[in-house]
Amino acid sequence: MSDDTRPALAWCPFPDAESAAAAADRLLDEGLIACANLIPGLRSLYAWQGAKHDEAEVGALLKTNRACLARLMQRLAALHPYAEPAILGWHCDAAAEGTAAWLGALSGGR
Repeated sequence: MSDDTRPALAWCPFPDAESAAAAADRLLDEGLIACANLIPGLRSLYAWQGAKHDEAEVGALLKTNRACLARLMQRLAALHPYAEPAILGWHCDAAAEGTAAWLGALSGGR
């Protein structure tokens, strides 16, 4: 398995389930992710632009590979309803063999 096909993940909160599902659907169609786990019921406490906030959000854990990660993060920012979405991405150090093969097969629309 090449480094580019090894698993990677991205995390991003959304304001609601509809916007999270819409973004995930587009990313699936574009071949940038193999799976999105949408996690409702998040409570986000954060500081932004000098004020504290307490908001309900929906988390999205997006499964991809290293070759697609940068494009995924750029596309996610473009699709996201927030002006400055919090998007984090990282390379996975370990994955089950079948999961690694599944994510490694993504082409990212190439």
